[in-house]
Amino acid sequence: MSKLLFRPKHRLTHRRQFEAVHDARMKTPCGPLTIHSRRNGLEHPRLGMSIGRAFGNAVERNRLKRCLREAFRLMQFDVPSLELLGSYDLLITARRHDDPGMDQYARWLSEGIERLDREWRKREARMG
Repeated sequence: MSKLLFRPKHRLTHRRQFEAVHDARMKTPCGPLTIHSRRNGLEHPRLGMSIGRAFGNAVERNRLKRCLREAFRLMQFDVPSLELLGSYDLLITARRHDDPGMDQYARWLSEGIERLDREWRKREARMG
C-alpha cells in the first residue's frame, strides 16, 4: 500500500485548474460543503479549496482547510478512477457552519465523491 501523503502533485495550484473544474459544471452539496469535480486524466486525485472570508476569520478558515486536507489524505486511495479517463480534480467550497469534527468532514467528502462519480459515469455513458 502506498503512503498516505499529501504532496504538491495532489493539489490544485493554479487559477486555470480551478476554472477548469468550475467549467466542468459537475457539483454536489454535502452538508455545508459543495464539491465540484472534473476528470483529470491522472492516476491520482487532486484537491483544491476555495474558502471565502464569509466563512469566518483566518483561524476558522485554516482549521477547516486542515480538516479537509486530512480527510482527503486518508481517503485519497478510495477515490474512484478509470484507466483511460483518470481520477478527479476536486474543488471544495463551504458555507458557514459549526465545526462537526474530522469524522463528519470525511463522511461528507466520501459521500460527495461517490455521488459525483455516479454522475460522471452517467454523463460518459450518454456521450458514448
